[in-house]
Amino acid sequence: MNRLSKILTLTVAAALSIAAGAPAANWNVTVAVTPAGSHVLGNPAAKLKLTEFVSYTCPHCSHFEREADGPLRLAYVRPGKVSIEVRHVLRDPIDLTVAMLTNCGSKDKFFLNHTVFMRSQDTWIKPLVSTTEAQRARWSTGDLGARNRAIASDFHFYEIMATRGYDRTTVDRCLADKAMADRLARQAQAASDLGVTGTPSFAINGTLLSGTNEWSVLKPQIDAEL
Repeated sequence: MNRLSKILTLTVAAALSIAAGAPAANWNVTVAVTPAGSHVLGNPAAKLKLTEFVSYTCPHCSHFEREADGPLRLAYVRPGKVSIEVRHVLRDPIDLTVAMLTNCGSKDKFFLNHTVFMRSQDTWIKPLVSTTEAQRARWSTGDLGARNRAIASDFHFYEIMATRGYDRTTVDRCLADKAMADRLARQAQAASDLGVTGTPSFAINGTLLSGTNEWSVLKPQIDAEL
């Protein structure tokens, strides 16, 4: 073997050694935003693209988050096999307010904001059963910012956002963002146009799944596509 061949052999061997020793990519830290404004977690080239249609006031969505988020991220998203896109379904003014808060700030904050609200839903939603007629009227009268600030105050959303590092000025600015509200409304309308009638609902690679709103039903369908 001449000198040049030895150098090439050693170079290739070194490169292969480095590649073999390199840690696998963790796709749980990769977030992108679609043209429609929805957020996608994971490998953009994942074989399976899972879309979640969720409502923040839907107890089944909260249950799904607590049950499925860990398994999805660890077994499917982390190794790059599955990406997750969250699309919003707005059932009421409270849904809109929470969606605007989860979308507040940079794209990299979205999924943790989303998780915080979903997993604490059974706590923050409690005032709903004891609100007065006057409070509920405030949620639907006045301009966008005033309505959302009233909801944020009644449900203690300012305190939740403070745990995420948001001050009141930043929160109020997001709550008054009409462009964001319009974008979320278009997402909700697109979900309806696709045939989404309840939450949570799911699509795999753009195809809406029928009769699927639990992890025990969704997981076998994911596995069958991988």
